Amino acid sequence: MTLPSGFAVSTDPQKIDIDYVHHYLSTLSYWAQGIPRDVVVRSIENSIAFGLYAETGAQVGFARVITDKATFAWLADVFVDPGMQGKGLGKGFLQTIFAHPDLQGLRRFMLVTADAHSLYSQYGFGTPPNPERLMAIVRSNLYPAPYRPATNRHTFQLLNGPIPLS
Repeated sequence: MTLPSGFAVSTDPQKIDIDYVHHYLSTLSYWAQGIPRDVVVRSIENSIAFGLYAETGAQVGFARVITDKATFAWLADVFVDPGMQGKGLGKGFLQTIFAHPDLQGLRRFMLVTADAHSLYSQYGFGTPPNPERLMAIVRSNLYPAPYRPATNRHTFQLLNGPIPLS
């Protein structure tokens, strides 16, 4: 499936609507709730960032790929605007991403998803062989404020619990 008429994909980082992407990731995504804007900017700067655009030029989707362009890639932060879903944009967007010249001939292409297994399986994704070999460092609740005032002036509530200051 190709993109429906009137839509285009670009990897031009100058076209990315940072405020739009940050808003979606920080408030609507299940994987990056609360992510700071500067982290989104840094992630885009260090990835191949794909913007999905309507004929008007408005951004209606986003994805990024972290890759060495030789053997490995990681697909991340994929979304199509909720108001634009159900029009074939997701499939066309993914096909365009997977056809990118820097992503050909890779030995391994990975992603994590909570709810789109059937979509990604159409592109060859599945449970990796020997999943017991995969390991990860996962830092939950990384993006909320680094501390919150606690009940007294000598303690701050950190993400992992209170630490007395005296």
